[in-house]
This record gives sequence, structure tokens and C-alpha cells, in this order.
Amino acid sequence: MTSDAFAASVADAAHRLAGVARTTPLQRSARLSDATGAHVWLKREDLQVGRSYKLRGAYNLLAGLDAGARAAGAVCASAGNHGQGVAYACARLGVRGRVHVPRTTPRQKRERIAALGGGAVELVVDGDTYDEAAAAAAEYAARTGATVVPAFDDLRTIAGQGTVAVEVLDQLAREPDVVVVPVGGGGLLAGVGTWLAARHPGVRVVGVEPAGAASMTAALAAGAPETLVDLDTFVDGAAVRRVGDVSFPLVRDCGAELVTVDEGRVCTEMLDLYQVDGIIAEPAGALACAALEELDLPPGATVVSLLSGGNNDVSRYAEVVERSLVHRGLKHYFLVEFPQEPGALRRFLDEVLGPDDDIVLFEYVKRDNRETGAALCGIELAGREGYEPLWKRMEASPLKIQLVAPGSTAYRFLV
Repeated sequence: MTSDAFAASVADAAHRLAGVARTTPLQRSARLSDATGAHVWLKREDLQVGRSYKLRGAYNLLAGLDAGARAAGAVCASAGNHGQGVAYACARLGVRGRVHVPRTTPRQKRERIAALGGGAVELVVDGDTYDEAAAAAAEYAARTGATVVPAFDDLRTIAGQGTVAVEVLDQLAREPDVVVVPVGGGGLLAGVGTWLAARHPGVRVVGVEPAGAASMTAALAAGAPETLVDLDTFVDGAAVRRVGDVSFPLVRDCGAELVTVDEGRVCTEMLDLYQVDGIIAEPAGALACAALEELDLPPGATVVSLLSGGNNDVSRYAEVVERSLVHRGLKHYFLVEFPQEPGALRRFLDEVLGPDDDIVLFEYVKRDNRETGAALCGIELAGREGYEPLWKRMEASPLKIQLVAPGSTAYRFLV
């Protein structure tokens, strides 16, 4: 498909979605504008039906089915957001649907899928991973003739996602200088990037991936989609092992830049969005915003950042805070060997810790048959600059102290 033909399919999708998808707000962010020196606007897809842009692609695909395909029903696999979009689209169009989710999908997302789908959608909890849920959905489609609704790897889905860019241009009433888009399987970036390349080629498009799940970056380096062996699943909405065969060439050819952001930086942005801006963003939703300070943005540039989703489980905030503290250099873990003698802990507190250092974790195992006992100690600092003096005091101490470094095997048991 040529870029002009694809742009026309995005226009068709925008027509189908009129009155179905919300025209989500485009809001200026004073915080991010001050931090970057640019004029930063947030496209609030966290306020979309289902609290995610996913409805756009799902509805566009299902609305284009003929009567026979609609009668056969639809099926998808989802970790949450895509399933909500499919459920709403099925209920709206009167199509019988089935959504397969892995057992790891939070109860909150399962309940929203069921609520949005009403009586039109069957929710099936099947398998321990997304891949197992996807295999079950594919088997169901082969057995029943139901249409599979891909989350990103279908031109109809991608065209629906591209309607976000159409809205941005209408709302801004001028070309932005930069559009920043989160990347998982590549559907949103393929849709937005290809439409902008065809209709507004002067706009710089930047795709942002989590550092622990940079599957599009790997695909562009290899010249084809590749399956990641190691995957950090924290940014669950963008943690994809392999990008789409359909989305990849569109991303490759649209001229978009790709950058990665550390998961800890994403957590820091999630907290800033919540505490400063009053916005609840899921990890993938905060991806684009998290990258802004790392980009080379000209002073005064008009920048649009796509805030793609707001389905964050409140129970995850403890981990979000933890990862943010570690990323900002404010929290560190150490293994300390204490001699089994009176006053050893007191000397550690007096001689090693500084006046503003706070012990937030201390787990000690006393061994009656050994001369030393090991303790796991978590220390929170008042400021990043406090780490070097702390480490120098540790090196000068007679105690044997080892840093539990981020990324190490031991560290994975803590965070």
C-alpha cells in the first residue's frame, strides 16, 4: 500500500470512528514545557473509551467487516487494553466477541472488559502468558471462523490508530514540530508516522520504547522483526517480544526516530504526572512524556506527546515508587557482614550512616555457629549527591559491605 493510499484509509477510519471514539483533549503541559524549553502538548488518550487509544483500531477493523464475517463473530488476545477496545466495539456493533486474557491480567482490567462488552463478549482467562492466550484465540478462530482482531499487526488496526494524528492536527490547527509516540508492537507509531509522512512530511516523529523491551529498535537494526530473548515486562502495555510484520515496514519507511527510556525514568514520570498534573498514567502511557527531557528539542518548538493510556492498577504504585527512587539514585541496597559481638550495629549506625541517610530495609540473620552474620540493608538518601560520601565511609569501615547492583541476579529479588 502506498503512503497516499494508507493516508486515505486513515481518513476513512476517522469517518467510521466519528461519534464512537471520543475526541480526546489536547492539553498544554506547563511542567514539561518548563522542563524542556518547548511548548509541550499532551494528547490525552487516557481519557478515551476504555482509557486507551486501542478502541480506534479495534472498532475500525470490526466496522469494516461484511455481514457474513460479523455473523461469525470476533476474537482477540489481550493483556487488557486491546481487549477493552474490542469489547466496546463488539457491543457497539452488535458483533459476538470473545476475549482471551492470560491469568496475569489484573482483575481491574478483566472487570472493565466484561463491563464494556456487556452480553456481547465472552471473557476467557486462559494460559499464564500473553502468547498462550494468543494461541488459544487463534485456535478458536480456526475452529469457528471468527475474525481475529490483532492489537497492532493489521492495516485496518493501524489505520484506526493513525486517526490520533488526524485529531492532533485538527485541534492544533497547525503543524507541530515534533510528535512523540510510545511503541510496543508498532501499530500506533506505524499509523501516526505513516499518515504524517504522507500529509505533513515536515513533522519530526519520535518513537519511544522501554529499554528492557526495545523490540522495534532491534528490528530496525536487523532489517526485520526479531524475537527478544530477554524482556522486562514492567511497561506491560509496550513489552512486546516481536513487533508486527505489517507494522515494521511502515515504521521503517516513515522516517521515524527510535529512542529508548529506562523503566525507572518511566516510573518517575508516572509519579510526576500523578502528583503534579493529577493524571493517572499506566507505564506505557507515560513512555512518550518520559523521553522528552532526553530529546534534543529546539527552544520554543511545538511538541505533541501521546499519553496513550491510563489503566494503572493502584497496587502497582509501591513498585513504581521503588523503581523511581532507584533510578534517581536515592535508594540503594547493600549486603553487610556484621561481627557477632555487642555494639556492631551501633558502630555501623554511628560511623557509616550519614545524618540524612535513612534505613528503610534491614533483614539480619544471626548464625550461632559463625563469627559473622549477614544483613540486607536498604538505605534511602536525602539527595543523589549523598551516595559517594556514604560509599567512602563504607570502604573505610572494617565491615565487609557489598553493593547489590541494579540488574544483578540478587537485585531482581528486591525490585
